[in-house]
Amino acid sequence: MFYHDGKLQFDVKVDKPNPQFAKMLQQAIGGIEGEMKVCMQYMFQAWGARGPEKYRDMLLETGTEEMAHIELLATAVALNLEGATNDLKDEVAKDPFMEQIMGGANPRHILSSGMSAMAVDSSGVPFSGAYVVATGNLAADMYANVTAESAGRILATRLWKSTDDKGMKDMLAFLIARDTMHQNQWLAVLEELGGVKGNHPIPNIFPQAEENPDFNYNFISTHIDGESKAKGRWSEGQSIDGKGTFTFEKAKPLGKKPNLGKPHPHGFAQKEQMKANPSMAEDTIDKLK
Repeated sequence: MFYHDGKLQFDVKVDKPNPQFAKMLQQAIGGIEGEMKVCMQYMFQAWGARGPEKYRDMLLETGTEEMAHIELLATAVALNLEGATNDLKDEVAKDPFMEQIMGGANPRHILSSGMSAMAVDSSGVPFSGAYVVATGNLAADMYANVTAESAGRILATRLWKSTDDKGMKDMLAFLIARDTMHQNQWLAVLEELGGVKGNHPIPNIFPQAEENPDFNYNFISTHIDGESKAKGRWSEGQSIDGKGTFTFEKAKPLGKKPNLGKPHPHGFAQKEQMKANPSMAEDTIDKLK
């Protein structure tokens, strides 16, 4: 079960309402870098968690905190939209060029949500469950979570730079700080699981004896114009997981050219595609009659 405290996790104040900034804040709600993404990601990881119970509890608690962050941002959007004048609202109702009138604000904040936040990004694209990563593998999920928090922190810092409103800067500084903690939190889980050498290659339960040893630690260069500059830590020395040695190799084809069968009669390919068998085109047409 989930319980809600009527008070916000952090105080939200808007000194100078700005409908255009409200539109930008939508990215932090429903965008691929936003709070809805991490909230749903941690929740689905938790709901499917198997293994030590502490990881499930941690994910649930952090996912629940992310709900609070959505609430913070939704409140900030609403407070910024209260800056739209009554004249502006009246014009939006009758003028087909709403977005120009609103100076870049989202017309749907008036037309669809009544001056409130929505489950969309800054372009009005609805939040998608396709953003959510929950593999059932704890280490893989932790890496996905570090990436999610990193992208979210980048977004929050860009939003912080985009406003002079002290209240909005204070709220974003809080969210940036929580992103710092959550990045470290997921990295701490990876360390606790055994670090790079203990976790990799993921999944570490699969026996490496079953993978092809000719290809598991060699960097394959597909560069053909002169000498490749793509050489570094990844192309020589011991592998990061300590289980192999990096090598640098030029790409070369090991297979033959693909030889696909003839088009299926009901696939409606062109007659020219049947020329491998000149009579096939006529046969296909006869079958379709």
